[in-house]
Amino acid sequence: MRIGKHNYIKQLKLHNEKALMYVIDEYGGLIMSVIRRHLFALPEQQEECFDDVLLRIWQHIYDFDESKNSFKNWSAAIAKYRAIDYLRQYQREPQTVDIDGTVIAQEDCMLTSVIEKEISKEVEKMLACLKPSDRELFIRLYVKEQDMEQISRETGLKKEVIYNRVSRGKRKIRKQCNIGRGA
Repeated sequence: MRIGKHNYIKQLKLHNEKALMYVIDEYGGLIMSVIRRHLFALPEQQEECFDDVLLRIWQHIYDFDESKNSFKNWSAAIAKYRAIDYLRQYQREPQTVDIDGTVIAQEDCMLTSVIEKEISKEVEKMLACLKPSDRELFIRLYVKEQDMEQISRETGLKKEVIYNRVSRGKRKIRKQCNIGRGA
């Protein structure tokens, strides 16, 4: 069977590898450009991220809804958020250099600063659809990594209220980004 623009999504859902090859041929350049835009400082991670994006597309093709978004935008969103995940992962890993058997921790302040700014911009864009009070909850919970008890004490909100507002906020963000739960 010949794979083309009219049947590649159906064939992806049937896990036809030729459909994945079609996606690579048609959208590989776009996906890689999105990844390079976010991982410009980590060229050694770009190919691995590209493979990870293709795996996500393969595994989560059932989350794609043609009525909500184009495949092009959906795959670009997956690439964008996987690249941001790679940035976060890199930021958490201590960088080391081995000199004559002695391991020295290397602080690359400039690279760390660039990564933090990129993540900060993306977080701001993602949270822009939320009310300021809900945005603050997300920042406390996911950026500052405060626990629910502390947030509840400091804001005077019950934990159930916080959970509900965070849940509604996640739905808004998913809707804004047009991505499914698994992407």
